[in-house]
Amino acid sequence: MENTRQQGTHHYVLTLDLPGREMATWTGTVTPGPADTRHDLYVFLREHITADQPRFARANVVFFALESNAL
Repeated sequence: MENTRQQGTHHYVLTLDLPGREMATWTGTVTPGPADTRHDLYVFLREHITADQPRFARANVVFFALESNAL
């Protein structure tokens, strides 16, 4: 399998829940900066998601994974 599209160095999955109303999952790739931590990426992703979907700003985190995108 060949992927012609550039991907980030890490793959993430983030699921947020508004209890009794809505649950959603976001996935993708990202390349952290040399000084970035796992927490930095978590905060970045939450801010990125809630900028586009403000209703999730106070949602509960059901799942968060950040792994190397290499096999």
